Amino acid sequence: MRCLLSVLVFLSAVLAQQSSRPVSVAEVGANLPAQAVGFNDLLAVSVYDAPELSRTIRVGADGYIRLPMLTERVKVDGLYPVDIEASIVAALRQEQILVDPFVTVTIAEYHSRPISVAGAVKMPLVFQAESSITLLEAVARAQGLREDAGREILVSRAQPGPDGKLITLTRRVSVRGLIDDADPELNLQLVGGEEIRVPEVSKIYVMGNVKKPGAFPVQDGFDTTIMQMLALAEGLMPFANKQAFIYRREAGGNKNEIPVALDKIMNRRAPDVTLTANDILYIPDNHGKRLGIAALEKVLMFGTAAGTAMIYTGR
Repeated sequence: MRCLLSVLVFLSAVLAQQSSRPVSVAEVGANLPAQAVGFNDLLAVSVYDAPELSRTIRVGADGYIRLPMLTERVKVDGLYPVDIEASIVAALRQEQILVDPFVTVTIAEYHSRPISVAGAVKMPLVFQAESSITLLEAVARAQGLREDAGREILVSRAQPGPDGKLITLTRRVSVRGLIDDADPELNLQLVGGEEIRVPEVSKIYVMGNVKKPGAFPVQDGFDTTIMQMLALAEGLMPFANKQAFIYRREAGGNKNEIPVALDKIMNRRAPDVTLTANDILYIPDNHGKRLGIAALEKVLMFGTAAGTAMIYTGR
């Protein structure tokens, strides 16, 4: 009987202790790696022996949080959890709410450290940098690069300038150096706030009386000529006109139609012509029919195969 009474007293003491304990971090959210706090982050604040003060709190747009019974808000923007703990302790003492408070602050959710990955990746996404990650890890989260990805990755980040205004700095990272050569200096450390863009490779469009019309990728920094494009298009059809046309949109937005003496180039009586990215090389049939640049742009919207059929029929 005396043994049973001792057990009951022990269980009562345990239950009483649990009923008065503070809310634990495991109950309010995940304990994420400690980083500087920012707008909209979710903090788990635990004040020992004061459950009325223990709770999760969202950081406001101004970088402050408010605790019950405190008349003044606590600034947390840019501070680490250990610094926020000291600020809350100082506020509780100053307002004489607690004599010797013991405060624990952890990160439940990050929302101030977005990293966006867009462009020629398999799954564009935005995620939170809960800890420092590398550029390769960010690209891997986007399931890697697409086949039409360009030769560079653009990593942009906004930061305060000399006058206090935000300026955006962009670094160009070579895909070959990052992935093929495994250059560690190109595998940038990301902490949140970065925008990663993967531009598509530049293309030149070949349409009309060729055996394989289509959009062909070109390498930046290397000259691409009409003869090279005809080789990629597997040559001319039997009824191709010897007069070709290049449709080019200039930097200012103007649209130009450039006639090309295709027969002279192929017979080496005229130099080969260099093409630029996004040029449209159009070879009409031998009746001299050709489309204007506006019509060609509409054709491209329906795909190369459909566009070729429209050109052949003269519609």
